[in-house]
Amino acid sequence: MYLVVSADRGTHRTGELPILGSVTEKTADQSPPLALVTGGGTGIGAAIARRLAADGFQVVVAGRRREKLDEVVAAVEAAGGQARAVVMDVTDAASVQAGVGSLGRCDVLVNNAGGALGVTRVEDGDPEEWERMYSSNVVGTLRVTQGALPLLRQSARATIVDISSIAGERVYEGGAGYVAAKHGTSVLSETLRLELNGENIRVIDIRPGMVRTEEFSLTRLHGDKAAAYKVYEGVDRPLVADDVAECVGFVVGLPQHVNIDTMVIKPVAQAAPHKVHRGSIDWKQS
Repeated sequence: MYLVVSADRGTHRTGELPILGSVTEKTADQSPPLALVTGGGTGIGAAIARRLAADGFQVVVAGRRREKLDEVVAAVEAAGGQARAVVMDVTDAASVQAGVGSLGRCDVLVNNAGGALGVTRVEDGDPEEWERMYSSNVVGTLRVTQGALPLLRQSARATIVDISSIAGERVYEGGAGYVAAKHGTSVLSETLRLELNGENIRVIDIRPGMVRTEEFSLTRLHGDKAAAYKVYEGVDRPLVADDVAECVGFVVGLPQHVNIDTMVIKPVAQAAPHKVHRGSIDWKQS
């Protein structure tokens, strides 16, 4: 017995595998399933919001900057999808409580909010930057997950997707603070999966490598545009936000009994966090 996933995101049964159905299947009250995406105003989060909306979800786009959230909502609606914005700062407990409390229900949670600050050696590291990274990447994920769990437990398709990083797998010079924070995100995912074992809740850890977005490196390098440009300089086809969103759409769209514990996504040019080929690649006819 095996499962064939069609190109149009639908699912087909062969044999007797129990399959929930396509991602556009409506809930008992005939409304589309709801997905909450944190850090949804830009970059990877915005791409995930657009992808899940295209797959039939009502999407709640959460983040700190109202104007960015509104842009994503407008793009989703222009494409025929459903979305609304919720201003929420994952580092603020009251903000998370209010944001999650406004949902009413939640079928899919994507913990994407986080980020990196600085590339300094340990001896020169800024403790405040380390605290901010831990607060957003780990404690923020904890807060939102805790708030959403009661709603997820009411869903037939409950899924938590944590956007971590390959940085959490291997250390590199100048990256200790970010590596530690993203390792914490992955540990949270792995532990939660153990603790929820026996419940109908999938917990998925997505670990992207080099993804070229508008803000990630610019924020990490404190607004230094020249330095941010050099991060991707010479790299033939780094990942873009839509690549990560495609993977999120895939794992969410699988039958409910299928859990992809960990998915590592890197561009072909990147063998490891510290090993990147800078130069052309012969892509043949691709």
